[in-house]
Amino acid sequence: MENCPCGLEKSYEECCGPFIKGEALPQTPEALMRSRYTAFTKIEVDYIVNTVHPDKRDQHDERTVKSWSKNSDWIDLKILNTEKGGPEDTEGQVEFIAQYYQKGKRHKHHEIAQFKKQEDKWFFYDAEAPQQEQIIRNSPKIGRNDPCSCNSGKKYKKCCGR
Repeated sequence: MENCPCGLEKSYEECCGPFIKGEALPQTPEALMRSRYTAFTKIEVDYIVNTVHPDKRDQHDERTVKSWSKNSDWIDLKILNTEKGGPEDTEGQVEFIAQYYQKGKRHKHHEIAQFKKQEDKWFFYDAEAPQQEQIIRNSPKIGRNDPCSCNSGKKYKKCCGR
C-alpha cells in the first residue's frame, strides 16, 4: 500500500481519495490543502477548480492549473503552520511548501493560503507569499582577498572560501 501523496501515513483511499471523488468533505483548511495538493499530483483539475471559493473562481484559469499539474513531478508537501480553521471558524490559514520538478529543475512553492467556509464547506480563497526574513550579519563580511579567518596566513579564497 502506497501512502497518500499529501504526506500523511494513510492510503489514498483512506485519506484524500474520498474528497477528490466527492464522497466526503474536508473538515479543515489543512485537509482541503492536502487534498488539493494530492489533486495536483493526480491531475484532478476539476477538484482543484471546484474547491476555489465561488467569488474567486473567475481568477483561476483551468488550462494553467492543468498545465502546472500535468507538467510537474510532485515531490512532497510540508505543512508549516495552520491558524484557525476549527469547527466554529469561517476562515483559516495554512502555510505550506510544495516541492516539484518541472523541466528537470527542482522548485519550491512556499505559500500562505487563505480558506473560507461557506455553507459548511471549506474553499481555497486566496494566497500570499510569506515575507522574506532579512539576514543581518553579526560580523563584517570577509572578502575573497582578505586574510582567512582561520589564521592560516592564506587568502580567504585559497583557504576556507573554496
